[in-house]
Amino acid sequence: MIFRQMFEAESSTYTYLFGCTQTGQAILLDPVLETMERDLQVLQALGLHLVYTLETHIHADHVTSTYKLKSVAGSRIAGPAMDQLPCTDFGTMEGQAFRVGTLTFSPLFTPGHTDTHHSYLLSEGDSQRVFTGDALLIDGCGRTDFQNGDAATLYRSIRDKLFSLPDETLIYPAHDYQHRHVSSVAQEKGRNPRLAGKSVKEFQDIMANLNLAYPKKIDYAVPANRQCGECPTELPENMRRLCDPSPQG
Repeated sequence: MIFRQMFEAESSTYTYLFGCTQTGQAILLDPVLETMERDLQVLQALGLHLVYTLETHIHADHVTSTYKLKSVAGSRIAGPAMDQLPCTDFGTMEGQAFRVGTLTFSPLFTPGHTDTHHSYLLSEGDSQRVFTGDALLIDGCGRTDFQNGDAATLYRSIRDKLFSLPDETLIYPAHDYQHRHVSSVAQEKGRNPRLAGKSVKEFQDIMANLNLAYPKKIDYAVPANRQCGECPTELPENMRRLCDPSPQG
């Protein structure tokens, strides 16, 4: 497997590239509109053909590049089936493997940050990596005060789904704001300040008192991402130019 972790600085988003060495097919997980050209250049340099983009959830902090990539690269769009987005070509759900080439992802339903959020478990030999989106971050977790989020639900998702994985499972989040790249189940169980040794009530109290700012892109990012990144009327002009479906953008 070819694997790359790529960073978008404005929203501190990680996009993940997975390539099948046998077929040359590739997946991009949680791609960001502003870094689409970079992602295409990396794919070309690696000799890979993008066949799918994959989303963990409907993002509020950035606009996805999945729609534009479909128009430019001919890739298909995958994301949680629960979102029921007409623009999605394949709906992921827990219990149904998502396969591209020799790569097999096991979707895990991990709501709480949003009500349809999914993480993706990837096994390779004896090692496992789980891509947790915004559900579980390094020493943190996604906020629960928008998009039908719920702290008690997120607590159960993390405890029952993610912390039940083997301790050595590597955790790759959708964001990190302190330039960290990877954690593990053992590390997050042992030291995550919001979760380690915390009851559900303590977790709810922590999440209710984060005092986070209103996400600056949410008012247009969520409508755009419900269209897989197609330009809605609410989008600022500079973003509209980026997500125009023509290859020239």
